[in-house]
Amino acid sequence: MALRALIFEDNDILRSTLKCILEEFRYEVYTFWDSGLCPVYDTVNHKCPIDRACADIIISDVDMPTETGLELIKDRKQKGCKINQRALMSGGWTDSNLTYAQELDCRLLHKPLNFREILQWLDDCRKQIAPNRKLSNLLTKMK
Repeated sequence: MALRALIFEDNDILRSTLKCILEEFRYEVYTFWDSGLCPVYDTVNHKCPIDRACADIIISDVDMPTETGLELIKDRKQKGCKINQRALMSGGWTDSNLTYAQELDCRLLHKPLNFREILQWLDDCRKQIAPNRKLSNLLTKMK
């Protein structure tokens, strides 16, 4: 089973670039310029399934149009999100955002992105994700 990734980035070029990189490494990739467009996050009350994750990794920009990546991760964790491999990226990290991202157990990525660092993180993620994990089919209905 291919690893599944969610990317939340409002910059079209960066979102497409990240998607191409992950697809090159055989990830099944779903991208969104705004978290509200993702069917998994389409309601305020949506709880994650008890035994399944919708994806293996999530990468989000901190500065998004309707909510920050920090808010996205916090909200999903509170609703039982099973995605344990999380990265947040920003070109303008503040001390408080850095601290908050670390509290949310996110990998910190700095813009402009160092793609070698991202590839190393993806390799580390791959080693930590159980090959027999169960994934939700919520996203695959989009295709």
